[in-house]
Amino acid sequence: MTKIRNFCIIAHIDHGKSTLADRFLEITKTVEKRKFQEQMLDRMDLERERGITIKLQPVRMEYKGYILNLIDTPGHIDFTYEVSRSLAAVEAAVLLVDASQGIQAQTIANLYLALEQNLTIIPVINKIDLASANLAKVKKEMVAFLGCKAEEIIFVSAKTGKNTEDVLKAIIDRVKPPAGEVNNKAQALIFDSEFDDYKGVVAFVRMVNGQLMIKDRVKFMATGATSEILEVGYFKPYYQKSGKIIAGEIGYLITGLKDLDKVRVGDTITLVKEPADSLTGYKEVKPMVFAGVFCQEGDEYLKLRAGLEKLKLNDAALFFEPENSPSLGFGFRCGFLGLLHLEIVMERLKREYGLKLIISTPSVAYKVISQNKEFIIHSPQELAKFSSVEFIEEPYVRLDIVTPKDYLGNIMKFVQDKRGEYKNTEYLEEKRIILHYDIPFAAILVDFYDNLKSISSGYASLNYEFLEYRQADVVKMDILVAGDTIEALATMVYRDQAFTVGKKIVKALKDFLPKQLFVIKIQAALGGKIIAAEQLSALRKDVTAKLYGGDVTRKRKLLEKQKKGKKKMMKAGKVEIPQEAFMAVLKR
Repeated sequence: MTKIRNFCIIAHIDHGKSTLADRFLEITKTVEKRKFQEQMLDRMDLERERGITIKLQPVRMEYKGYILNLIDTPGHIDFTYEVSRSLAAVEAAVLLVDASQGIQAQTIANLYLALEQNLTIIPVINKIDLASANLAKVKKEMVAFLGCKAEEIIFVSAKTGKNTEDVLKAIIDRVKPPAGEVNNKAQALIFDSEFDDYKGVVAFVRMVNGQLMIKDRVKFMATGATSEILEVGYFKPYYQKSGKIIAGEIGYLITGLKDLDKVRVGDTITLVKEPADSLTGYKEVKPMVFAGVFCQEGDEYLKLRAGLEKLKLNDAALFFEPENSPSLGFGFRCGFLGLLHLEIVMERLKREYGLKLIISTPSVAYKVISQNKEFIIHSPQELAKFSSVEFIEEPYVRLDIVTPKDYLGNIMKFVQDKRGEYKNTEYLEEKRIILHYDIPFAAILVDFYDNLKSISSGYASLNYEFLEYRQADVVKMDILVAGDTIEALATMVYRDQAFTVGKKIVKALKDFLPKQLFVIKIQAALGGKIIAAEQLSALRKDVTAKLYGGDVTRKRKLLEKQKKGKKKMMKAGKVEIPQEAFMAVLKR
């Protein structure tokens, strides 16, 4: 155990975590040269395409007689829960900072998560080979922010491999070996899991005490499920059987369980014959964004359910419950940590399970106070079930923006226009500051980050965390298309902005809805009152094209017939809403 070191890499998005992990794999010869590829630990096609890490990924490396267990973590704010679970399974964190960008908002957030777990922090400045690198400035920032000594910071270029071996040496020298004893009762913490069609649920575990071997009968403490271990091993980075896993090690267990509810992230695995106490699990994550997910083909409902259950194993932050919509049929109300999280889950459902989906307009969860009782609603449609509503509360988040001082005025105006409440300003160094705001989560849901980047010429970064619910004057806005109320397009708006928002939504929908052979009315309504409207003109079919010569009355007769037909179509016409329309409502 004295020869084991467990660590993870934390950083802001695009600061070089995956590239540094690649260099570690090369130095330790964990992966054969012929099998090696860039972004080795990003195993999903989506990760490679987008150039971001979505899933935490463990790997076991051997270096100079030591076993080094690395967990590569995502950098985007929507995947913070992946980071927090990784940190609970290790003793140290390599804090990676880009030499040209310096400390960013997510760097700070991830550092605080690591300090909460009392981890050893190894400060590393990456991308020193860039022409724009400002080593002196970033070093000064890190010393001031971390309170570390300048000589403790390691300067590397993960791309060229320069000094990357020094990071491995620092991990061995500075990090304590894991606590726990092989002779104690077996305790293994599940920090992640995935589903294999042949092997069932595969649990990713950090062995805290004791040992587990093939054919041991084990118990999952939270669910009470028992089973026999069919396979146990390590990540190299793919599964490698080992026969047993001992205290301090990170590996996987296969018990053949096919019931997805029996294996939960944060649960403790112990032996049936000598049960130990449960370990402290993870705090339950609260989804922030909700959307209805429905199949385009009604007979794919069970396939969608199975897909969501398997993704839930692999993504503990995903929440879903059954929902029934009169217009869209049976589906699920799903909760996500943010819009990128929603986008990734939907893309995975489409690619991995071949589903064609309709996603309703995403919204935040509101708190409704009715008859002195509190209810959380996940969609505007749920308001209909309350006979009287005293008031509604919306979620607020604590927003941190890291930016150069030059953009201070424009950013403050932008955030205040979004109903942000200024709290205070901190100085990272002379020319870089952190702005702290309280702001409604709905205000930063869409385009906020893009606009912030635009205002700051790409230099600002942000991080947020849930704060509390606060009273808000919000109302439900219905959208009618061709006289039909489209439930999935309903949205919550501030009463004083309802008219402006309604006009923007109907205008946006006019651009996205396909033309029909009849005129389509697009309307926004509060209660029964129409507050904004647009008309989408009809496709014109030239019914007189086949006529030639003859009396003009023949032409008029055909045009009159067409006019009557279009009136009938308007009464019975159903308009198919394309997926882009739902995002148009959200973006306004």
